[in-house]
Amino acid sequence: MTPTDPVLPGHDAATLFVHVRILIGMIVGLGLTHLLRNFADLMERPGRRRVYWVHLAWSLFVFLYVLHFWWWEFRLGHVAAWNFNVYLFISLYALLLYLLCAFSFSSSAGEYPDYREYFYARRHWFFGLLALVYAVDFVDTWIKGAGYFHGFGREYVVRNLVHIALCLVAIAVRSPAFHGVFVVAALAYQVSWIVRQFELA
Repeated sequence: MTPTDPVLPGHDAATLFVHVRILIGMIVGLGLTHLLRNFADLMERPGRRRVYWVHLAWSLFVFLYVLHFWWWEFRLGHVAAWNFNVYLFISLYALLLYLLCAFSFSSSAGEYPDYREYFYARRHWFFGLLALVYAVDFVDTWIKGAGYFHGFGREYVVRNLVHIALCLVAIAVRSPAFHGVFVVAALAYQVSWIVRQFELA
């Protein structure tokens, strides 16, 4: 196989996509399992540590984003030429989402009196990762084709840039009012985006 070969000898792009999808599915599955296990733990032992609605709302946002990501990645089946660089990029994107799930509920949460203090103390990591996820998403969407990228129109670009900017503000600002408004708006917009792009299309 030469460096310019798009696929492995004897394998077409569709076969390679199935191969790559298995790994992505494992990573995404681990992230979702982590979130679900912690959600179940909160319901099973509600008084163990005081919950914080903003933290729970962001955890729900991450859960929805990861589900959306897995649906979105079905479009990778249309990629005509797979190579190791594309495979590596998609895998790293999935790993970023796993880390986002891990920082939503970390084992270090036990070091804090409640989830409110945990959220604000670790917000730098959480929102830093979320900003990176939205930046990486530009490349992920472009990989699926220029036509696919431009098909979302200006709203897609504005959506990602606004999320990145607000995540940077969230890193610097501790204001509960800001974080409350941010997560409600982010959740509402995410649901709206999914419905408009995938249900009403």
